[in-house]
Amino acid sequence: MDRTARPQFEEVTLQPIGQVVSLRGELTDDHWGEVPAVIRLDGAVYGEESLSGLADFSHLEVVFHFHRVPDDEIETGARHPRGNPDWPAVGIFAQRSKDRPNRLGVSRCTLVKVDGMDLHVLGLDAVDGTPVLDIKPYLHEFGPRGELRQPQWATELVAQYY
Repeated sequence: MDRTARPQFEEVTLQPIGQVVSLRGELTDDHWGEVPAVIRLDGAVYGEESLSGLADFSHLEVVFHFHRVPDDEIETGARHPRGNPDWPAVGIFAQRSKDRPNRLGVSRCTLVKVDGMDLHVLGLDAVDGTPVLDIKPYLHEFGPRGELRQPQWATELVAQYY
């Protein structure tokens, strides 16, 4: 396969729908489970009707941008997760690292309450100021079907994550 001959992909431009407000501002890897945060939607664009019915759900899926990852830290190949040589070097698409192409994060979190244009959540692994690109209610039926599998290193990596 010739890596120099790139297919023509349509460019994608996204506008944040809001941002994360959190006391957690450091880019750290673990202990997100009890971290409270607010997803504050852009009230100049969205009205409260855009959140109508959302409070009936217990969990959200949030798509956000790892906005504080510099261009020179983007990984396109393989590496040891968290730089740990005890774990195998795996491709960036085999890990959930923030240093990925396009810097997109996806997180599932608990919806505590909806208050106007603010979504109060627990366990959202995004720091203060993070641009939020989309939110969706989590539906059980959209979860994985069939038996799940993952390598042991991944289980070890997330042992303290939440």
